[in-house]
Amino acid sequence: MKFTDIIFNINENEKLLGKGFIMGVSSLGVGSSILTQSVLDQLRAADDAKFVTPITLDLANTKDKQDSFALMSANMTNLVDSIDALKDPLLFNARSATVTGTSVAVTADSNSDMQNFNLTVNNLATKRIEESGAFAASTDKVATGAGSFNISVGGGAPITINYDATTSLDDLKNLIKKQAGDLVDATVLNVSGTASHLVLSAKNTGASQDISITDNSGLLNSKLVDGAGGMTTINDPLTGLPTGTDASFTFNGQAITRSSNQVNDLVTGYKITLNAPGSSDVSVAQDRASITAKIDSFVSKYNETMTELNKLTVSSTDSSVRGIFSNESTIKRMQSSIQNMLHSISGGAGSLEDYGFDIAKDGTLSVNKTTLNTKLDDNSANVQAFFSGGNFTKADNSVVALTGAFTGFSTLVTSYTSFSGILNQYKDSLASETTSLNDRKTAATTRLDARYEILKKQYAAYDSMIAKINSASSVFTQMTKSTTGN
Repeated sequence: MKFTDIIFNINENEKLLGKGFIMGVSSLGVGSSILTQSVLDQLRAADDAKFVTPITLDLANTKDKQDSFALMSANMTNLVDSIDALKDPLLFNARSATVTGTSVAVTADSNSDMQNFNLTVNNLATKRIEESGAFAASTDKVATGAGSFNISVGGGAPITINYDATTSLDDLKNLIKKQAGDLVDATVLNVSGTASHLVLSAKNTGASQDISITDNSGLLNSKLVDGAGGMTTINDPLTGLPTGTDASFTFNGQAITRSSNQVNDLVTGYKITLNAPGSSDVSVAQDRASITAKIDSFVSKYNETMTELNKLTVSSTDSSVRGIFSNESTIKRMQSSIQNMLHSISGGAGSLEDYGFDIAKDGTLSVNKTTLNTKLDDNSANVQAFFSGGNFTKADNSVVALTGAFTGFSTLVTSYTSFSGILNQYKDSLASETTSLNDRKTAATTRLDARYEILKKQYAAYDSMIAKINSASSVFTQMTKSTTGN
């Protein structure tokens, strides 16, 4: 085979490919030891570094931004929630009741009267209780035939209950519970092995809750009804059965009676529970604990948010220190707007510093509770107006209408955090960037895959050709040696 029979060009290579001279990729280099798979891998690695790796790094950077954004967004949401709690006027209407003593418990609704008073309980309201005579057992029959009786409580409409000769004391209890259970509790009290009593207790307390039983048929056992047809009540074995009494107490010395120990109609918005005889002093005041708790929450959420923003936006030539959003104008502008808002709040009624708020050099916020409470003591309505909006009375008695410091603050922060806000638009841009980068990476990888599939085939063809050249060269060398005798 002559060397001139083999032409190294693409067209000849294509002919060889068509004639089936291509060897498998796994056998690259067998013919030449030059065009090997290792060479292809090195070329592919170089192309990946040039065309794919930069996109992969951009994707990783965008993913880091998305992770940091999620944390920052959560902080911003917590911040706006804490701001909204302070802009709510109802916060300043909340009341707390402090009770000195154990005779009563008191709660006060929002915006109810603030005052100090004394409550002295003379006696509690009690329930009316009636007890039958003793039956030998709870299974004893209570009537000699079929009939009915009426039961009423507090002079209300009577309820008719039927019985017959088979009705036991337990049966009677169950009939009363089923048909008159809204008015009375019924139970069978087994005092001893030979003494069972039917006990009826009015559901409600008060002197007017008398229990009345009238036998319509005259067939009930005399242990249940007396000669006049009413319920038989004895004091043995239970002594001193409550007859049902009203509660008696004084409010700042004024005598009051109620049928219940739960008094909700004495002072509008007050819920008073009478617990026991005795005297208690009560103070109903503005719920400062709730106000300061909401302020503490705001300060905490603000500091968490600003600390995170400072870390994410810090500028530095040191990549380990530089914040991931150091070049993001949207995030830096939001950070600056929030900081400026705290300094600019006024409305002609002072600044946040006047109410105890202080911004340190590092940007963190704190509040002096003594200063704040002094403002609340001096004029709680003015504090409410400054925080939440309303009419603010100045020192010269002129009145200015304020929108509220935290109302304005909420508007600013919500412009970033709302569904259609700036942060969501930025989040969408990061998602769009990720999609674009993934598309570019897929396209670049696909192009390189196709390119190196062709190169594998070309290398296989070239390797086959070199193998033939080497073979021909070996034959030629042997022929030369044979001719020359060497």
